[in-house]
Amino acid sequence: MTDNQLLASLQEAKKTGKKKFAVLVDPDKMSMGNMDEIIELAVEAKVDYFFIGGSLIVNNMLDKCLTDIKEKCDIPTILFPGNNFQLSFRADGILFLCLISGRNPELLIGNHVLAAPYLKISPLEVLPTGYILVDGGIQTTVRYISNTNPIPHAKDDIALCTALAGEMLGQKLMFMDAGSGAKTPVSTSMIEAVSSAVAVPLIVGGGISTPEKALANVKAGADVIVVGNAIEKDASLIKAIGAAIHSVNA
Repeated sequence: MTDNQLLASLQEAKKTGKKKFAVLVDPDKMSMGNMDEIIELAVEAKVDYFFIGGSLIVNNMLDKCLTDIKEKCDIPTILFPGNNFQLSFRADGILFLCLISGRNPELLIGNHVLAAPYLKISPLEVLPTGYILVDGGIQTTVRYISNTNPIPHAKDDIALCTALAGEMLGQKLMFMDAGSGAKTPVSTSMIEAVSSAVAVPLIVGGGISTPEKALANVKAGADVIVVGNAIEKDASLIKAIGAAIHSVNA
């Protein structure tokens, strides 16, 4: 494992109020043929991280995806795995996700036991992350695959208490996600509630498709904004969303 450079950079950004932008790349969708364009735009927009993964990965493109990014830029790559098969030594780190919003034991500890020996000998920086699934208004893939109910969209108090419990259990990051293609992104009121309650960096994703929503989220307290589905449809959004997120850093 590395010497916690990724976690240290996230914690320092949280401390100083510097907001970060992560582009989510699903290797299943690399057949779109626009990976080179996404990398080029990400470099221009000063994207902070590439998150790599998806609820399903049904091809062998994970390693190729990571290799392509490494060859073309120095943006850190962090695995965002949907299962134990989505592991690769070629990434810089991994979100070690504990689905604390659900009650599926396999996603609370079961899968982690299986992955731990691999991660112990890997060069990956392990980032313990409390994963909170929020109702995005549709039946998302992650909701179906995880076999868990998301936190209702308007239940800020449940999200707050869930994040508090995750932090007290030792999670170093919180990730609130409405799921890929969500019709209803995580609300700013829920972001404000969770951000004000926990000291760990807060990642927010799912259904963020405009610079305005990304900006509202960071102003509400999100430390990292993750965008994937919208960029798959229109890669040019990387520059606009990146500019909106980073504008608060000035």
